[in-house]
Parts: sequence; C-alpha cells; structure tokens
Amino acid sequence: MSLDDKVVLITGGTGSFGRKFVEVALSSYKPRKIIVFSRDEFKQHEMAVTGFDKECMRYFLGDVRDKDRLYRALDGVGVVVHAAALKQIPACEYNPIEAVKTNVMGAANLIDAAIERNVEKVIALSTDKANAPVNLYGATKLCADKLFVAGNSYSGVHKTRFSVVRYGNVLGSRGSVIPVFKKMASSGSLPITDPRMTRFWITREQGVKFVMKCLDRMEGGEIFVPKLPSMSIMDMARAVAPGVPTRVVGIRPGEKLHEVLVARDEARVTVELDDGFVILSGFDRAMIERYLKRNGGKLCAEEFCYASDTNDWWLTETDLNGLIESDTAEKR
Repeated sequence: MSLDDKVVLITGGTGSFGRKFVEVALSSYKPRKIIVFSRDEFKQHEMAVTGFDKECMRYFLGDVRDKDRLYRALDGVGVVVHAAALKQIPACEYNPIEAVKTNVMGAANLIDAAIERNVEKVIALSTDKANAPVNLYGATKLCADKLFVAGNSYSGVHKTRFSVVRYGNVLGSRGSVIPVFKKMASSGSLPITDPRMTRFWITREQGVKFVMKCLDRMEGGEIFVPKLPSMSIMDMARAVAPGVPTRVVGIRPGEKLHEVLVARDEARVTVELDDGFVILSGFDRAMIERYLKRNGGKLCAEEFCYASDTNDWWLTETDLNGLIESDTAEKR
C-alpha cells in the first residue's frame, strides 16, 4: 500500500529495522505522519539529530507493556509496524519473565489498543526462531504470532487487520555474527559452533521493502515469508575474514544447525508466490481456494519444507561481501 498521506506508527522505531523503515518511507512516500514509538529517549534524540527530523516525524516515548500509553499513541494512526521485542537469546533465557512481558504481553496490548483505536492495518515482525522454537525468544515470538493471527477473529465489527512477516538473519543488525567475526579476526581465530551450520540472510533494506509489499498484500491472518539465499557458516567465515583459521566450539544452548521458515506441517496451508510464501494458518480449505483465486500462486506440496540447508539459492563469498559493502554504504 502507498504510505502517502498515512499516519504510520512503528514500535521499536529506533532499532536497526525501524531506522531503515523510516528512511525508506521518507524517501519513497509522503506520509502525513510517522510516529517512532520506543522507550529510549536518547536513541530517539540520536535519531532526530541524524537526519530523521522531517516535519512529519513524531517521537513518542512509551513501552508496549503499557497498554494505556499505546492507546494514547495510536490515536488517529492508520498503519502500525510492530518491531519492538527483546531478541537477544541469552538475555531472554536469563530474564524469561521480562521477555514474556515485552514479546507476548506487549503483543497482546498492541492488538487490543489497535482494535479499540480502529487502526486499519498492523503487521508484526517475526523470526525463523518462532518455528519449532528451542529457546525462550523463539517461544515468545511463536506465541506473539499466534496472537496476531487470532486478532483478526476477535476484532469483531472493527476494521483492524493483523498479519505477520517472518524472515531470517538480518545483515548488519545488532547481534549479527558478521561484525562479531570481523572483530574477532584480529584475535587470530574465529569460533565456529558447528561447521555444518547454515543460515538464511536478508539485508535491512530488503526486509523493509518486503514488509511494505506485505502491507499492500495483507488481508489479515497471513504469515508472509520472503524467498532468501542461504549461506554456510564456513563460507561466511572465509568471506568476512579470509585466511583466518577457525576453531569449533560446539553448538550453543537454544541454537539450531539450520533455519526453517516454512515447516512441513505448515506446507499444506502455504501458498507459494514468485517472491515468497504465504502461510494461511488460520484459513480453512475453502478460504485458501478463494485466496488463490484472488492472489494467484500455488499451494505447496504437503511434504514441502523451506529450510536453509535444502535451499536452492546460495550466497557465494563474493555475493556476501557485496551485500556487506552495500549495507555499510547505507549506514554512512
């Protein structure tokens, strides 16, 4: 959908995704208002003084744990992008109740407030780790995804519609393995959890543009998954720090060997499009058939699984270095 003349609010708006979303929205559209909703006043100040000070920009201090504050912030808002979350796996494991309060209860608060304020569209960011989760972060995001899909059922007479975007590792985001590898290269070796490990990769700009495309497509209840390239951890290490030896340290608690973005159990309700997949988890067979007629695409085979180790699109070392250079240039 066009964001021209729209009032858009992004939770967690000072994060790496939020900043890129605002940047693309300002350069590609003419929104009436963009509201950055987050709890860190210093990050909001930093954002405002580094080019995000257009007339349409608003900075709103608040926490998704506070429903009353969300209710106030959503006054007159038409579109919400939900990017606020606690996502560092070790921190979530050590502080589980905090992760639940932000990632689960925060999602529930946003759903209730959006319905009451008659927001038109809400799209939430998810993660591959929500698929068959093995850590608390993934479990909280799975729960949040279920809440957003179910939100379409209890919005009642209200017009609010909810959808989810699920993708893999974001190049250049906080906590990404790439800056960690670059920093550790000077120590003489790189720690590899398991040489068999593979991951999906997406850049911040690709993620933002996919979310914007999904805002246009969404009818409510979908989980959107982009088609992404995979890369092995060993190829990544060679690309980021060529010639630096590696050492195997073992897989960490809460970590998977490979990522799965569409599981086999989801395939029977998943539609494949040219640029991605749409999981219609809350739809019955008749609704899926109607969705196919309206939007095209094809239903995935029942045994289909979209995993990083069986993907047919792979990044080379040259490809990754090109993406890193592009991402670095964007940050300047």
